[in-house]
Amino acid sequence: MSYVAKRFQHVQAGLTLDADALSRYTDLIDLSIGDTDFVTDSRIIEAAYRDALGGATRYGFPQGDPELIYAIQTAWREDFGQDVPKDEVIVTASSCLGMYLALTAILDPGDEALVISPYFALYKQQIEMNGGVCVEVPTYEADGWSLRPEALRAAVTPRTKAIIFNNPANPTGKAFTMDDMRLIADVAKENDLLVLADEIYTRYLYKGVFVPMRTLPGMEARTVTLNSFSKNFMMTGWRVGFIIAPREIVDAIGYANGAMIYTAPSVSQRAAIRALSLREEIRETYITRYKNRVFYATERINTIPYMTLVPPMGTFYLFPGIKKTGLSSAEFAKTALEKAHVLVSPGGVFGKTGEGHVRIACTAKTEQLKEAFDRLSALKFGV
Repeated sequence: MSYVAKRFQHVQAGLTLDADALSRYTDLIDLSIGDTDFVTDSRIIEAAYRDALGGATRYGFPQGDPELIYAIQTAWREDFGQDVPKDEVIVTASSCLGMYLALTAILDPGDEALVISPYFALYKQQIEMNGGVCVEVPTYEADGWSLRPEALRAAVTPRTKAIIFNNPANPTGKAFTMDDMRLIADVAKENDLLVLADEIYTRYLYKGVFVPMRTLPGMEARTVTLNSFSKNFMMTGWRVGFIIAPREIVDAIGYANGAMIYTAPSVSQRAAIRALSLREEIRETYITRYKNRVFYATERINTIPYMTLVPPMGTFYLFPGIKKTGLSSAEFAKTALEKAHVLVSPGGVFGKTGEGHVRIACTAKTEQLKEAFDRLSALKFGV
């Protein structure tokens, strides 16, 4: 008899760090996991250190450090011109946990959540672990990963509870237009749905100005905004993020959060306060470097005969097509690892329309990217 719960007995491997590959090849270039290679800005570390020495090492308030909540309110008002009541904010130990908590708060068994495919791989796991059903709304490389109105509307059923909207999007690097956002808002209002807006890459937008979903007319009361300090502030290991949502949802999230972790790490929250005060400097110093890497990698991909690519608009990911090789995404990733010692993520884990692609995280120095693409360019597939 297996003591493992039935829902975990036949799960497939998802998006995870390939520790075996890292130990097998001494010259491996890892472009698989979206973990920043930059150390957190020293001013953020020093502020957290001072506060830790001052006693910020104990449990904090379950909703979050009051100073951090105030800083989030202030930054949101300054950046997006919208006031956020303090009882509509909760600090979470990462946005990844935040999404799980949000789904815990809203899903009943059998409820459906729509995801725009390709999607961040963990969405499906989190939906299903909360008793929900993951319904894919397909987008395609040929359309520039744009959302087709008929596809979104056709996906809605009487069991639909929410739409998960990631903008800019992991893995495709797509930044959705205002028309896309208005479409999602209209469908949500017409069908009385929530939108779970995963907006952790807000500062990785390479053209135009970022507009949060909750700022659209009529969306404040039906949007759950998830944000994080991991990517915007090079703080992946600190595990701190936040949610902005209607109070009844925040209260439900708080109840679930209390049962799981009680409160986000106190020292990380102190670091987050300092991070928000430096947000414009962080953008200029670090995110500009990522943009340069992404654009360099784009140029290299466009010279590889067996790859295709939609020009990137945001994030630090690229999602090239590899269908010309005749291999599945998993087979290509295996070939790239074994023959080029380059680790990429197979597109199939990101949903049905992710198959035929691989995700490349530009989280390596330009010199390493150059070497990685030199190796990938040398691969031959008869194209």
